[in-house]
Amino acid sequence: MTTLPTQTQTQNQGLAPASAGANSSERDNQSLAALKLALPKGRLQDSILQLLGDAGVDVVLGGRAYRPSVSLVNTEAKLLKPQNVVEMLDAGARDVGFAGADWALEKNAPLVELLDTGLNPVQIVAAAPRELLTEDGQLPQRGLGGRQLVVASEYAELAQRWIERTGLDATVLRTYGATEVFPPEDADLIVDNTSTGSTLRANGLVIIDEVLRSSTRLFASQAAAADPAKRSRLDELVMLLVSVLDARSRVMLELNVSAADLDGVLDILPCMRQPTISSLRGEAGFAVRAAIPRSEIAALVPRLKELGGADLCISNVSQLVS
Repeated sequence: MTTLPTQTQTQNQGLAPASAGANSSERDNQSLAALKLALPKGRLQDSILQLLGDAGVDVVLGGRAYRPSVSLVNTEAKLLKPQNVVEMLDAGARDVGFAGADWALEKNAPLVELLDTGLNPVQIVAAAPRELLTEDGQLPQRGLGGRQLVVASEYAELAQRWIERTGLDATVLRTYGATEVFPPEDADLIVDNTSTGSTLRANGLVIIDEVLRSSTRLFASQAAAADPAKRSRLDELVMLLVSVLDARSRVMLELNVSAADLDGVLDILPCMRQPTISSLRGEAGFAVRAAIPRSEIAALVPRLKELGGADLCISNVSQLVS
């Protein structure tokens, strides 16, 4: 299995609003830095538009138009297929855009990865008809009718690298969609993406190897990432997106607790830094507030009750900026 390495680590610091902390002429220069944003068309589109919307960035699609309007100042957007997003970023025609890590690797594009959103996770796998495999589940040396093995894939480069890695005697047949229908007549096996494996199973294919795992990433062109004014805007966009992704994984927990039980509650309370603590009226105890991991609610709430926590209130959070 190949895991895509992080190309850059995003720094979410020093992002003061325009009205504070920065030299006014510097902010004016930054405001002139127009951004060309590439949004993914197709399978990735809905989740990315939702992410942007939750971050306060409105995207208005106009019928069949491929140039949506966005509420980011001085930003021009275009809808493109993910593979074209990668190509346009590589060519410098776009400054920033969303695409799958699989296409960045397929195109071998030297892009700057700003953020792994974790959205739209898929596996790129090799799959073959069960009847083609040997008794121990391995590929035979030759394909249908004794031909050289044929690997059908939209990912021609990734498929070729997989063939070389596994030492197969095989050739790649590039496809342009519906790859799973090629075996067994037109290809012996495929390299394709899958999230649940249901389409593969429906076409009588079984996974024989995992090539890599992918998710939707925010990429920048090398030129945009190296431009100080544009990089400032890119970092601000990343901060907004991260605030939403972090908030989705946490909830806001509020509870009341007596002074005697406070330390016991704080000892088991997971939080981002330190919980917010305030005194209740009449010295009746303390109110405690913390953003906790959503995954720990089920185990944490009963334990907090046992330790003296009362009046627990759990609510969703829209954004968290650390």
